[in-house]
Amino acid sequence: METTLRGVGVSHGVAIGEVRHMGTAVLEPPAKQIPAEEAEREQGRARQAVEAVAADLMARGNLAGGEAQAVLEAQAMMAQDPELMVDVDRRIAVGSTAERAVYDAFAAYRELLAGAGEYLAGRVADLDDVRNRIVARLLGVPMPGVPDSDEPYVLVARDLAPADTALLDPTLVLGFVTEEGGPTSHSAILARALGVPAVVALPGAGELAEGTVIAVDGSTGDIFVNPSEEKKTQLEAASAERRAALAASTGPGATADGHKVPLLANVGGPADVPAAVEAGAEGVGLFRTEFLFLDDSKSAPSEEKQVEAYRQVLEAFPEGRVVVRVLDAGADKPLEFLTPADEPNPALGVRGLRTLLDHPDVLRTQLTALAKAAEGLPVYLEVMAPMVADRADAKAFADACREAGLRAKFGAMVEIPSAALRARSILQEVEFLSLGTNDLAQYTFAADRQVGAVSRLQDPWQPALLDLVALSAEAARAEGKSCGVCGEAASDPLLACVLTGLGVTSLSMGAASLPYVRTALAKYTLAQCERAAAAARAADSAEEARAAAQAVLSGE
Repeated sequence: METTLRGVGVSHGVAIGEVRHMGTAVLEPPAKQIPAEEAEREQGRARQAVEAVAADLMARGNLAGGEAQAVLEAQAMMAQDPELMVDVDRRIAVGSTAERAVYDAFAAYRELLAGAGEYLAGRVADLDDVRNRIVARLLGVPMPGVPDSDEPYVLVARDLAPADTALLDPTLVLGFVTEEGGPTSHSAILARALGVPAVVALPGAGELAEGTVIAVDGSTGDIFVNPSEEKKTQLEAASAERRAALAASTGPGATADGHKVPLLANVGGPADVPAAVEAGAEGVGLFRTEFLFLDDSKSAPSEEKQVEAYRQVLEAFPEGRVVVRVLDAGADKPLEFLTPADEPNPALGVRGLRTLLDHPDVLRTQLTALAKAAEGLPVYLEVMAPMVADRADAKAFADACREAGLRAKFGAMVEIPSAALRARSILQEVEFLSLGTNDLAQYTFAADRQVGAVSRLQDPWQPALLDLVALSAEAARAEGKSCGVCGEAASDPLLACVLTGLGVTSLSMGAASLPYVRTALAKYTLAQCERAAAAARAADSAEEARAAAQAVLSGE
């Protein structure tokens, strides 16, 4: 019998195939005592396993490239955390085996994160994956992971670790479904980069029986279990129609009546550029520079290394706009040489611009490198600061840019509600705003962007979030300046129309989403987008806002 389940659609497209579950072998080693004379040998085994796992994660990252590389390099750093290794050595010294010491040390760290309010709960899947890889190596058993299959399938898992998601083969994995995660989780971001349909936060996903045929609609979040032939035909026809429309959609982003909305790409480094260019990106709306700093957590990359990497991206968009976000370190992206180790709540501590203002030499080197990278190029360089809270923050950043001799527009990211509420004040110091809707939702609703249990509050359709977007856009319009969106909200075609109606002047997203958004915008006039935006803001929930906007745009 056909039944329908509803999760959170995070990557467009339709996949129909048999369920295959991610391997979930229990990797809890037995608790047994070792003689004191074996402690040194066991400590050596533990260190070797940690280094091997870190090297494997780095190698996977190099293969995957782009955003996946930054995620996997962060995982490798997690494996080599000095404090964890001290705890492992201590446990071995009092009689634990290497594998049990690793298991227990990671368990203690896991509890510590939960006790700190679970701000980093979204990284628990990453932490568990690192632990399992180290323990599996020590036990000499295969690491549970993506199933071995010669036939295409739909992958179902409780959650997907970045190391698994990054190297999925799209010719075999038609789509995936997870029980946990949210629209901005690592799995969701990497699924969009791969172009694989995906649904996350589906309660009871693990109960789908192996071999069951399901249809996954990554746009709506619907899962059809044992779909009828009629339903399959309907979904496949809709998918084919969508692909044809996408193929026909080219050129700059614009509404049906010619209102221009530049469509830009989010990139994590040079490896992401080819896909962005192929998808017709008009530039880069968010160049995340963290990938350079994750290579070595103990020191910042040299000015020369930064110049080389930045120039590769800038050269790819002659006459285009490239918006660079300076280093956003702290919270879930700690760097040993920058990030305080003893913050009780890193989310509300020293991160983003606050970190850079505490380390002006790091900011100065990055700004100088950007200035040198842009020399002689016809690119329109814009540089923005993350986590700007008020006018004082914006002024400090603009002053630093001028002192570094940077010839570019200076901007501020709106990720904190105070920045949206006081956007006009901030715009006295900078020339543009860019809305990071992922963090803005997180801080507006006190809802960690990686925790599936609060994913409804991370929904960018929440009317309160739309209100903050509107406030920022209105402030920018009043000051004659621009206000873009570079969060994951921009990748939703329907929401892209609403954001345009709210007054947003550009949209930036993962390359795979660009054709979908371009096609959607071309269907509607600016006036229709404005009416849809007004209807969405008048709603009381994310679901009602989405339905209201859809009703306006479909003429109901």
